[in-house]
Amino acid sequence: MPGPRRRSREAALQVLYAADAVGDLGPDEVGRVFEQVAAEFSLPRAARDRAAELCEGVARNLERIDGAISRASAHWKVPRLASVDRNVLRVAAYELMCGTDTPPEVAIDEAVEIARRYAGERSPAFVNGVLDELWRSHRGEAP
Repeated sequence: MPGPRRRSREAALQVLYAADAVGDLGPDEVGRVFEQVAAEFSLPRAARDRAAELCEGVARNLERIDGAISRASAHWKVPRLASVDRNVLRVAAYELMCGTDTPPEVAIDEAVEIARRYAGERSPAFVNGVLDELWRSHRGEAP
């Protein structure tokens, strides 16, 4: 069974996926969907709080996060990405870019593992490549 932080990320993915499906990743819609998903996940309090932080953080920083993902994914614009990939990337990008306490290697590895579980066969490698480039660029190491 995944640990509480992985469960938080998986819950955040489901919230963002559902909100994305209706085309509204604004804080109000994300908050509404979060309440539904959190009840289904039966998350412990700390994991619930962490999932809420991830969802709210992505919603508040969506334009910045999507811009960074677009730049890091070379020929792929965020709206063209598969929805699961797009939202796995958003959660990890928030962790990488917005000052969370998650080490970058952990954020990237967790995103790859979640992509392996929920997304297509090629998604883990794609997610890894995009997040590696995003992190290097964010730190100023990109060519």
